[in-house]
Amino acid sequence: MGVNLAAFLGVSILVIVTPGQDTALTIRNTLVGGRRSGVLTAAGVASGQFVWTVATSAGLAALIVASEPVFTALKLAGAAYLIFLGAQALYAALRRQGEHPRATSVLPLRPRRLTAYRQGVLSNLGNPKMAVFFSSLLPQFIAPGQASFETLLMLGLLFNAMTLTWLTGYALVVARVGDVLRRDRVRRSIEAVTGLVLVGLGLRLATERR
Repeated sequence: MGVNLAAFLGVSILVIVTPGQDTALTIRNTLVGGRRSGVLTAAGVASGQFVWTVATSAGLAALIVASEPVFTALKLAGAAYLIFLGAQALYAALRRQGEHPRATSVLPLRPRRLTAYRQGVLSNLGNPKMAVFFSSLLPQFIAPGQASFETLLMLGLLFNAMTLTWLTGYALVVARVGDVLRRDRVRRSIEAVTGLVLVGLGLRLATERR
């Protein structure tokens, strides 16, 4: 099949374990909604990556990268969404505990199942850098002339599965120590940090060149 699988796995691991917007969102949603919300966020991120995988395999991602208006519009929409999520986290961190006695975060204690999942999907799909990433990463590990739809799809799905496993592990660890992390002062500090990180990532995405 002409695939350098060992090199692909090594590079993928380095990319996946590097913290970014998906990691920050997974941690925050786990703190807010518990293990289920964290796992659903991870599943949403992996679902977004699956869409990028199919788009890359079919050649659609390359069209997005080549189209300056589409790329820019998608980039700004994704940046705005990250800033919105970050602003929500910052509001939750700065809000006094007594203002909303029945809530401790932006999401309810028992959020709807699709809330965290949808955030994961939109966060990932709103990052057009994923189109650049998949279009440039996957073909590098395939022998020249053998980059078929099936081969690209296989590598993309493997990357999706590794991402899901890593972020799910993050969610499980955070949930396990959740009682400590959900103490008001600790929770608000983490909300503030993740909020600033999400806003910062959103601003960087909006201003960053390809």
